[in-house]
Amino acid sequence: MQKIMTKDEYRKYVDKKYPDSKVFRNIVRAFLVGGLICTVGQFFSNMFRLKGYSTEITGSLTAIVMIFIGVLLTGLNLYDDLGRFAGAGSLVPITGFANSIVSPAMEYKSEGYILGIGARMFLIAGPVLVYGISVSIVVGIIYYILRF
Repeated sequence: MQKIMTKDEYRKYVDKKYPDSKVFRNIVRAFLVGGLICTVGQFFSNMFRLKGYSTEITGSLTAIVMIFIGVLLTGLNLYDDLGRFAGAGSLVPITGFANSIVSPAMEYKSEGYILGIGARMFLIAGPVLVYGISVSIVVGIIYYILRF
């Protein structure tokens, strides 16, 4: 027969088993790494503007470079370490989205190009893409209807 714990005994048990939360440390890390990623993006944006590209082209080129950096770091197995260190600071920028697409593709490459990489590449990012595209279509339809 099991011993029934009192509320105080249970609270002590939970406190002993529950890991200490390091919220402040995690916030600082996320802020610093996320800020660093955004600073790198701003650097490339400024460089493209100095080269004379328009605002639209600069935004596209900056996004392409940041996605490439995210894919490169994922391919070199560095982005996972960055994610463990920074948490959401590395996941929220566009580099984190690139990582979420490339990681499953790398994980399943042993299953082949079609059934492995092709079928599993959008495993994590797929729902985000479907939701984003679906919402943009609905908003576009509403905008089109209200415009008249």
